[in-house]
Amino acid sequence: MNTMIIRKKLHDYIADADDKKIKGMYMLLEDEIAKKEDFVCISKHLELLDEEKRKHVAGVSESYSWEEAKEIIRGNKIID
Repeated sequence: MNTMIIRKKLHDYIADADDKKIKGMYMLLEDEIAKKEDFVCISKHLELLDEEKRKHVAGVSESYSWEEAKEIIRGNKIID
């Protein structure tokens, strides 16, 4: 069963489950949910991303294809 089907089945189940079961599932996943909520993208982050995108589009910053990036990460390609 693929993940998309599992998500749908879980979503449908949660929509109709009794409160006790919902609370139990939440307790199992509470730490995971809290970690996901910790990240906050503030305006400063967005400004930095916008600036990097501007440089990329203008051809000012160095860019790599996905294949080149994988080679760099694996240590198979040296960056000057």
